[in-house]
Amino acid sequence: MKPKNYIIINFFLLISISLFAQSGTQKRADNLFNKFSFVNAAKVYHELINNEYNINYATRQLADSYAYMRNPEDAVIYYKKAVQQDNIPIEYYYNYAQALRGIKNYKESRVWLEKFKNAGGIIKTDRFTKDSDFITSIFNAKPQYFLTEVNFNSKYSDFGAYEHDGNIYFVSSRNKGVSIKHTYGWNKEPFLDIYAAKKNETNNNVTYKSKLKGDINSMYHDGPITMTKDGKTIYFSRNNFNKNILGKDKKGFTNLKIYQASLVKGKWINIKELPFNNNDYSNGHPALNEDENKLYFTSNMPGGIGGSDIYYVEINKDGTFGSPQNLGEIINTTKNERFPFINSEGSLFFSSDGHPGLGLFDIFGTVADKNNNIISVINLGVPVNSSKDDFSFFMNNDGLSGYFASNRNGGIGGDDIYAYDRIPQLKIEGTVKDAILNTPLVNVIVTLLDGNNKKIATLKTDKDGYYEINIDRDSYYKVDVKKDSYTTESKMVNSKNIERNITSITTNFVLDPDKIEEEEELISMTKPSPIYFDYNKSNINTNSSIELDKVIHLMQTKYPNMLIKIESHTDSRGSASYNNNLSIKRATNTYKYLLSKGLNPERIIEHKGYGEQNLVNDCDDTSTCTEEQHQLNRRTQLIVVRMD
Repeated sequence: MKPKNYIIINFFLLISISLFAQSGTQKRADNLFNKFSFVNAAKVYHELINNEYNINYATRQLADSYAYMRNPEDAVIYYKKAVQQDNIPIEYYYNYAQALRGIKNYKESRVWLEKFKNAGGIIKTDRFTKDSDFITSIFNAKPQYFLTEVNFNSKYSDFGAYEHDGNIYFVSSRNKGVSIKHTYGWNKEPFLDIYAAKKNETNNNVTYKSKLKGDINSMYHDGPITMTKDGKTIYFSRNNFNKNILGKDKKGFTNLKIYQASLVKGKWINIKELPFNNNDYSNGHPALNEDENKLYFTSNMPGGIGGSDIYYVEINKDGTFGSPQNLGEIINTTKNERFPFINSEGSLFFSSDGHPGLGLFDIFGTVADKNNNIISVINLGVPVNSSKDDFSFFMNNDGLSGYFASNRNGGIGGDDIYAYDRIPQLKIEGTVKDAILNTPLVNVIVTLLDGNNKKIATLKTDKDGYYEINIDRDSYYKVDVKKDSYTTESKMVNSKNIERNITSITTNFVLDPDKIEEEEELISMTKPSPIYFDYNKSNINTNSSIELDKVIHLMQTKYPNMLIKIESHTDSRGSASYNNNLSIKRATNTYKYLLSKGLNPERIIEHKGYGEQNLVNDCDDTSTCTEEQHQLNRRTQLIVVRMD
């Protein structure tokens, strides 16, 4: 290969790889953003902006990321760029106003707050939006979560939903089907047990048969749980009860402790009390981090900040535990913090009645800096939080869905489990295919433009002819697809009024080969292009099949009355009789291939081999020729007998 060609090919290869990568980069950024990993998300959104990929979208997301990181100085920079975009969602006027307030530019903040009101925005007056922390106000400027129905609640208390490997584990005081019923004196409900049900099979008929098997459920309170990724170890809360002995503190009260259980042959056994428990105070609500080397929990142990605080202990490689560490005053208040949960990106969620909220216990998320130090808490707002107790938050690995519990009005029992989801990112996706062969087209340039014909992003189709790109809802777009030797196509896409559970708009393309190439190079009306054979071969190779497929397509669509005959030839090497037989095989195989693709045999008036009789050049037995020159003679020609 010539050096110049090598450089050109590698240049376009690098462009192709880069375009593929940007689509994946945006996915990664959004995934991090949804999981509250705003530091890492910001880095990736910067990459997208630097590569001029979906700049408007990345700018808005970057501004929000800086706001949540308690960095109003940088947030203002990118919100200012965002509000200059066409058709910007009006909540960004509000976000900009709040970020300006964060840098104490109150005059300009009032200007943009007024623009927000004039555009139809409504200023919420909930308590948590009136505090001095601008990031909570920004987070709740638009709905973040939506509730979906859960069908396995009971008339008793249900909470602590935890999804793992297709099962939903939860805690319930239901006692349907239980012959001996133990009730808790405080609320006269049965004691809590740990249940599990298949995610797609959960219903109101979950009974005692759904309780975890083994020794994990006792006659007192058990749960909630956290589980290792391999599903073989559970950490769970339980009343101070082990080996049939109920422990009590000095005042005669029974506290909570954290225990560990192992799954052996479908049963949870080998119950072990964790070493940092104490009879005189409660430890409960365990939660593992992603690396499974830290266990978070709630405790009212002496020396804390409030009534109950959130702590963690290190889990050493040998299975031993470190000393409890209090998470500090950013998380813990003088009141109560409970039910910690750590998502797959290491973000902490918890419930508190000490941070500013909507009611009693509210659910909060946290924001960490680049050193993984927690710097802020964010009230998750309505509808996750209500005027009642909201707790036991869980997030799936998608960052978009999960569960929490609440005793809000309208529930079935004392505490009920609610499923939530966030509006998923909407994308345009589709395939691009060859109109004649119906095969995927690779490396088609796909360009996304906004309603004003301004380019947003460019990418290329993959080996399956597939492309995808994230878009905003409630907007208009244009998708252009272009490939050399093919016609260029465009389609308009409307993402307005798309239901929130819909995640993609499918936009497929079928490209016709360029008309000049079709008529002059692929198949002229009087002389279709020949197909060629390898030396001493008669099989239809890949290149030949492509050419024949084009002929078949045109005969069946554009020229339904065309008749042809097949003439096959060889080069001059070998004996005349051998070459004659070889050419007959080539003609026969060509004939069979055409029939195998559905061509009517009546449209082929004959197929015949001519051996080495009709050479197209002077490469006979008296000449010395190159392999390329001999190749021109190893051919089959389709002769058009009739067109109309």
